[in-house]
Amino acid sequence: MTKKLLLMLTLSILLLGGCTLKANSLSQDFPADRVLNVMTHDSFDITAALLEKFERENNVRVNIIKAGDAGTALNRLILTSTAAAREADVFYGIDNTLLSRALEKEIFESYQAPALAAIDVSFKLDASNQALPINYGDVCINYDKAWFTDHGLAVPSSLEDLTQPPYQGLLAVENPSTSSPGLAFMMATIAHFGEEGWLDYWKQLKDNQVTIAADWETAYYTNFSGSSGKGSQPLVVSYASSPVAEFIYAEVELDEAPTASIVADDACWRQIEFAGIVKGTEQRELAEKFIDFLLSKDFQEDLPLQIFVYPVLPEAVLPEAFVKASQIPEKPATLDPATIAENRELWIEQWIEVILGN
Repeated sequence: MTKKLLLMLTLSILLLGGCTLKANSLSQDFPADRVLNVMTHDSFDITAALLEKFERENNVRVNIIKAGDAGTALNRLILTSTAAAREADVFYGIDNTLLSRALEKEIFESYQAPALAAIDVSFKLDASNQALPINYGDVCINYDKAWFTDHGLAVPSSLEDLTQPPYQGLLAVENPSTSSPGLAFMMATIAHFGEEGWLDYWKQLKDNQVTIAADWETAYYTNFSGSSGKGSQPLVVSYASSPVAEFIYAEVELDEAPTASIVADDACWRQIEFAGIVKGTEQRELAEKFIDFLLSKDFQEDLPLQIFVYPVLPEAVLPEAFVKASQIPEKPATLDPATIAENRELWIEQWIEVILGN
């Protein structure tokens, strides 16, 4: 896997893995009471020197357990939540589409982190502070600028445009039952068209020959025609920060990103990622310190160029290149977490029946 791919992934599905990353230079012979196990999704990354600094300051070894995509990692956490099977002291990377499930399972302990006072209320979706917001990003439709210029076709400006004949066969999306950004995009369509109209919209997309990929990696690197892709679709469900990665990691220096995002009202889904202290941990004090570290200015400023997301801490400064190439939707789509909790599985089943059924 290239560094570029690793950095571009945010809530995307990668190869299922249970690998453990020991990203530190300290002795591996730490006593058990000075080891902090942090479970997260595969796209988590951090500057090694920053993690080592936390370890030195707290006389601890941080054991990063990468457990697949966000949904897979959460499933693993739930399955190992008993005292006998517990693997983690802290969990990082659950998003707002899965938040209700985690809270229902009662797998986290409440923690009133001091930094929460500075964070905007729109990010704080759990009043009990079991899941604390760490970062956010937007799942949007990205487009290949050169393709649309070469073909003399206007870039679609809304979700509705995607059902029109000029855009037949031009869009690749991910299956929401197997992909985090796919699920996010499905949620955006539900928020925009309502529970009475979203399935009709998907029927129109199907009639307009939308391409369905199993995961983000396939959609972006196989179906998409953009600079990193090889396919025939110039439109793909990805992240509003993907153009930033295209800009920063281009093989030659660019004046602007070769791709961009459609950021019309309700066309993007705002993903918020949370972290929590695992219920029953024997490392409560160290777990609190790690949560404080995740919300520190140093870590929050490290996030953008590590996993291409935005910090929730207002004082965190974004890198210049990130600001230049990124787009933030003024009105991202949202749904009440309780509504998602009540309907998520049903919506996925309905989508499968409409899109994948005969």
